[in-house]
Amino acid sequence: MNVFITGASSGLGEALARAYAASGASLGLLGRRADALQALKDSLPHPEKHQIYVADVNDHPALHAAAQDFIRRSGEVHVVIASAGISAGTLTEHAEDLAVIRKVMDTNLLATAATFAPFIPHMQQQKRPQDCRLVGIASVAGIRGLPGAEAYSASKAAVISYCESLRLEMRASGIRVVTIAPGYIDTPMTQVNTYAMPFLMPADQFAARALRTIQSGTSYRVIPWQMGWVARLLRILPNWLYDFAFSQAPRKGRLPPESRP
Repeated sequence: MNVFITGASSGLGEALARAYAASGASLGLLGRRADALQALKDSLPHPEKHQIYVADVNDHPALHAAAQDFIRRSGEVHVVIASAGISAGTLTEHAEDLAVIRKVMDTNLLATAATFAPFIPHMQQQKRPQDCRLVGIASVAGIRGLPGAEAYSASKAAVISYCESLRLEMRASGIRVVTIAPGYIDTPMTQVNTYAMPFLMPADQFAARALRTIQSGTSYRVIPWQMGWVARLLRILPNWLYDFAFSQAPRKGRLPPESRP
């Protein structure tokens, strides 16, 4: 099996890479940090089987070139996981946060489409496109908007809708589109949170469950399952009750000035 993963230098992408490598897959690993990618590759079983690509997913020509190189080396590509993502607290009343909102949307949504785009024509021409998977990493935060998370919640809600539309488009070819919505997973992105995170799951456990979901071709799954029930409840709460319950929910901090785009 040949698997291409973005955001592989840390977090969910790294955990998914380790899980797939342990299963014997050959990997294309894309991320921004060369040292982290090389260290990951060296730590995996049979490192000679894996390729690393140092690029930002917002650099679409570089992303496309990495995809084409992996296709050329692999012959067939079976799974593509758009795992790269960022999170930042944003408040629309601060004009300087508009650039942050754009960066979050570009990284979490537009880069997902840019990741899939070079692989779709190739997958459609493979002998068994029904064995192929395009995997979008959404979030429970995309189910309902959270305070202080205009950008993150909007981007992940958009990933869910985008993958649903893409799933319909891919149906005729047999390619499966899988949307995975993580709850709280123990990664560098959540380790900076200063508030309680219910049902916090280790990244390796998330990856093991995600692999089973991807293999089965399930169209949409929340991991862990407990957060799946929370997501179902959030969907059906009337706005007045949701607003009362969540308007004072804890917020992720805004980026300091030196870290803003």
